[in-house]
Amino acid sequence: MSTHDFGFTMDTLEWKAWAPVLDVEKATPDEIKVLEESHPKAKVNPYYLLLVQEAEVLRQRSKLFNTIMYGPRGASRADRELAATAESRVNGCPYCASVHAQRFVQMKGDKDLMQRLLDDGVDTPMPSKQRAIVDYSVKLGATPSAATKEDVERLRAEGLNDAEILDITLSVAMFANANRLMQTLGEAVRP
Repeated sequence: MSTHDFGFTMDTLEWKAWAPVLDVEKATPDEIKVLEESHPKAKVNPYYLLLVQEAEVLRQRSKLFNTIMYGPRGASRADRELAATAESRVNGCPYCASVHAQRFVQMKGDKDLMQRLLDDGVDTPMPSKQRAIVDYSVKLGATPSAATKEDVERLRAEGLNDAEILDITLSVAMFANANRLMQTLGEAVRP
């Protein structure tokens, strides 16, 4: 079943690689180490098993991802997850959108907002702070130069400081890349 058959959802999805993935039984010690550093489920996740075939690239990607999404500074995890979900929705990546929508709901508890974002798109009505984050994320992800000083000032007016705005920016940048990578290497599927 392709992603186009089920659209966007908060259901847990799986991802199917279109290219051969690493057989963990044949992994080198370095590949195993990179998988263990990357994600708790990387040894059984086809995305990581595909990417680890370039172990150093995955090592660097995972360090960057984990720092941006889980680092202790700046924006709240919920705000980072909202930015990642908006970017994933615009880029048409149901897998990433579902993962980060679930994380947002776990942290913020606003399932209704997230369901509307997935069902209706990034223009769905939402509170002003979330609206400012989503609008900035969409502009930045689609055409970075479209995000202006006014967009940053709008985030500041909603109470975000420079460290928080940087985290939102980095989250969008990470998912502008991650969505495109996932969608060129495989597809979301229902379990």
